[in-house]
Amino acid sequence: MLVLSRKKNESIVVDDSIVITVVEIRGDKVRLGIEAPREVPIHRSEVRDAMAAQAEPVVTVDPPVEENASAD
Repeated sequence: MLVLSRKKNESIVVDDSIVITVVEIRGDKVRLGIEAPREVPIHRSEVRDAMAAQAEPVVTVDPPVEENASAD
């Protein structure tokens, strides 16, 4: 993990197309502004985790197939 220090109104640029700016620092909270192309999804981690949990496929197991031991 890369850890950077930024002050209010300072930014970080990711891949030349995403700019993250510190908008406000209030107590233990930091407000960030994010400029990114429309096609780049941006979610808080807890929202992304909830979306991923809902998108996980439901695995079903079929009962075992009985084979006919005698082929009369």
